[in-house]
Amino acid sequence: MSEISLRAEEIFRVGNYTVTNALLLSTLSLVALAALGLTLKRRLRMVPDMFQNVFETALDALLGLMDSVLGDRKKSERYLPLVATIFLFILFSNWLGLLPGVGSIVVHEGNRTVPLLRSPAADLNFTLALAIVAVLSINILGVAAIGAAKHAKKFFNFKNPIEFFVGILELISEFAKMVSFSFRLFGNVFAGEVLLTIMAFLVPYLVPLPFLFLELFVGMIQAFIFAMLTLVFIASAVTEHHG
Repeated sequence: MSEISLRAEEIFRVGNYTVTNALLLSTLSLVALAALGLTLKRRLRMVPDMFQNVFETALDALLGLMDSVLGDRKKSERYLPLVATIFLFILFSNWLGLLPGVGSIVVHEGNRTVPLLRSPAADLNFTLALAIVAVLSINILGVAAIGAAKHAKKFFNFKNPIEFFVGILELISEFAKMVSFSFRLFGNVFAGEVLLTIMAFLVPYLVPLPFLFLELFVGMIQAFIFAMLTLVFIASAVTEHHG
């Protein structure tokens, strides 16, 4: 049975920089997304074909969902690139991690063998970095929407002791968001990888298939939850709070 490692394994080094199997697959996910984006851009037509219709329908559905949270189509279009990018990047990363060969193709590292590829979200470094990017983006968008002074008043309000205490709690909650974002995604994806590894070892034929389809669904749901929570926090950040 393959060794189950909590941390991503080193594949090679570029100078002093370590390239892990999770980083390698996340790079492939990024390349795949970029290639898909360029392909779609070249195929855009004023009279859409069936392929373009599918993507336009999905885009319109996402904008409608964002409208229900933000209450404004202009805001939805403004924040769509961030929310959609987060969703697609996590989705591609999760689904690529379930492809045949991921986890089974191994390389020799010292006296042991390690998987060449690993689902990026099964590495806490990936999910934490993504969470930091999301939370920082939320606050930057908040500053851009209502101004630095008004945004800072959400965290540092000296009107009275109660509002000061509430502001400190809001500041702590920003760091709590990073922890919540990262551990939720990491825990679900890593647990799914462990489940599939164990099932493939115990019953290697047919039985793991339902669990594989379950993980495809979980991968999509986790991407959706991460993106929607980012959207909800953006909606809060770009709205001026009144006492």
